[in-house]
Amino acid sequence: MPENTALKRSLSLPMMVLYGLGTTVGAGIYALVGELAAVAGYLAPASFLLASIMAILIGMAFAELSARFPRAAGEAVYVENGFSSTSLATVIGLAVAFAGVVSAAALVNGFVGYFHEFFVVDRVLIIIVITSVLFVIAVWGIAESVTIAALITVIEIGGLILVIIVSRDAFTQLPEQWPQFIPSFSTADGGVLFAGAILAFYAFIGFEDMVNVAEEVKNVRRNLPLAILLTLGITTVLYLVIMTVTVLGLPMETLVKSEAPLALLYEHYTGKNAVLISVIGLFAIINGALIQIIMASRVLYGLSSNNQLPSFLSRVNQRTRTPVYATLIASIIVMILALLGSLATLAEATSLILLTVFSIVSLALWRIKSRDPSPEGIIVFPAWVSLIAFMASSAFVLVKGIQFISDII
Repeated sequence: MPENTALKRSLSLPMMVLYGLGTTVGAGIYALVGELAAVAGYLAPASFLLASIMAILIGMAFAELSARFPRAAGEAVYVENGFSSTSLATVIGLAVAFAGVVSAAALVNGFVGYFHEFFVVDRVLIIIVITSVLFVIAVWGIAESVTIAALITVIEIGGLILVIIVSRDAFTQLPEQWPQFIPSFSTADGGVLFAGAILAFYAFIGFEDMVNVAEEVKNVRRNLPLAILLTLGITTVLYLVIMTVTVLGLPMETLVKSEAPLALLYEHYTGKNAVLISVIGLFAIINGALIQIIMASRVLYGLSSNNQLPSFLSRVNQRTRTPVYATLIASIIVMILALLGSLATLAEATSLILLTVFSIVSLALWRIKSRDPSPEGIIVFPAWVSLIAFMASSAFVLVKGIQFISDII
């Protein structure tokens, strides 16, 4: 196994968009609409729109950086170039990898819960088997593993589109109810809108994972930035339509109490049991776990390649062209965390970590642009985009940090 074996560039633009959608449009949206309705009511679609604007601004920063520095462990590379600090870059890289394995472990536990709706099997056995299967898929080859993730993503999006199709009659109520969807200039509406946007923003988290497979993307300086922007654009449209049809289709008091509002909406308009939607949710969960393992392994690989972690983590298998040891370490940590359970506090902490990463990365781009404002041959956004992305993500860090501390206390 020669140590100089490189990762294989086999991911096209369509595959990267599906990869991005797979990590962004996860199982969360199948439950989040109810939680968001409880916070924002009929302003929920507007909250999603505000959240999407914030996500797109941050996504633009990531898109430009991915073209400037198309490397694995993207966030760590960006921070090192922005702040000239290897130590800070290592911390950021490890934080991103940690967030990935915690997220994957939480998803594996979620899979167990869904699986028990259909079959009664020992929890420990399910976790060991499913994590082992995910490891095998992840090391099989990047094209193969992303193809599987892409196929599952098509199923996920198909489930959302199916819900929209069967609920289409709800849109007939829009001409009558649309004034309720428009926020006023009152302080109360502003507070509700912002609170809803903070919650809705978490439905967009995941696009940042795309930068960590940069060394496996064809024509990376063009395709990766474009894939990030397309992912966020498609996600925004899907989320807005889903949120609107749900708010229109179900009574608000019913919607806010439901743990599975999309399944409830499906049953309401078809009169059939929503087993299909539950099965799709199961696929969505496991797809998210697979992508998080791939992402975390590439971060470990990238840090090792830059001599920030032990060298064995950057060894690439000559046949599969994947970082087997890095993937194995990530999978083992996921398995251990999933078996330990009690991930709620860790999951909350990782969301705060990711928001902090967004803030630091956006500021890094602003600093980089001050030295090299317009390199040729790549997508470049105005400097104010990175500055606003920094301020928006910093505001989220502040609010989330206060919430996290108050929850612990």
